[in-house]
Amino acid sequence: MADLAESRGGPAAAGAPARTGRLVKGAGGFVLVLVLWQASVPLVGLSSYFYPSPVDVASAFVDLVRKGILPVYVVDSLGRYASGAALGTLIGVALGLVIGLNRFLARLLGPLLNFFYAIVEVAWIPLFVIWWGYGIETILVSLMYVVAFPVLYNTVVGVRMVPAVYVNAVRSLGGSRPSVILDVILPASLPSIITGFRVGAGFAFRGLILAEMIAAKTGVGFLIFDAATNKDTARTIVGMIVMGVMWLLIDNVYLKPFERATVMRWGSVISAEERS
Repeated sequence: MADLAESRGGPAAAGAPARTGRLVKGAGGFVLVLVLWQASVPLVGLSSYFYPSPVDVASAFVDLVRKGILPVYVVDSLGRYASGAALGTLIGVALGLVIGLNRFLARLLGPLLNFFYAIVEVAWIPLFVIWWGYGIETILVSLMYVVAFPVLYNTVVGVRMVPAVYVNAVRSLGGSRPSVILDVILPASLPSIITGFRVGAGFAFRGLILAEMIAAKTGVGFLIFDAATNKDTARTIVGMIVMGVMWLLIDNVYLKPFERATVMRWGSVISAEERS
C-alpha cells in the first residue's frame, strides 16, 4: 500500500500541478490583454470600424458560430493543413532518402535544394493559381511545397550524418540494403527528419492562411480576407484570434506530443520542461 501511495505521488502526479500552473500563467496573459484592450476603447474614442472592442469581437464570433460559418471554415482549414503537411512530409522523406543515399545526387542537387528552399511559397502561389486555378489544388500544392523542402533538406542531412560504422555492422551481419535503410539509416535520421517536419509545419500553417486568402472561398484565411474586404473589422479580428488558437492547439495537442513520442523519448532532444 505504501508503494502504491508513493507511485500515486510520483513524478507524474508532481508534474500535474506544475503544468496547471503554467496553463494558468499563460491564460493570465490573455486575460490581461483583454482587460487592457477593453479599458483602452473609451480612451481611444474611435468607431468600432477602426477599433472594435472585445464585446464587438465576441458578438461577431457568436454570429459566425450561430450561422454555422466559423465551424465549417475551421474544419476546412484543418483538413487542408493536415493533408498538405502529410503529403509534403511523405514526399520530403522519400526524396531525401533517395538523394541522401547517393553521394553523386547529394553533391549534384545540394545547391539546387538550397535554391528552392529559399523561395517561399508566396512567390509560387500566383503561378499555382495560373496552373491550377483558385481552389483546393493550389492550396495543397502550396502546403506540400512549403513542408517538403525543409523535410527533404533535413532528411538528406540526417542520412549523410549516420555513422558508417552502424551501416557496416549491419552489413557484416548479413543485412540487406532494405534492412540497412529501415533498421539503421531511417531511425538514425529521424531526429533530423522531425526537425525538418517541425519547421515545415510552422511554415505550412502560415502558408495555409495566405493561400486561403488568395485561392479559397472558405477557411480561416478567407474569413480574414473577406471580412477586411467588406470592412468588417470585428470579423477580421475573430479570424485572427481563431488562427492563433488553431496554431496553439496544433502545436500543443499534436506537434509537441509527437516530438515527445519520438525524438525526446530517445534522448536526442531534452525540452525545457524536462530539464526543470
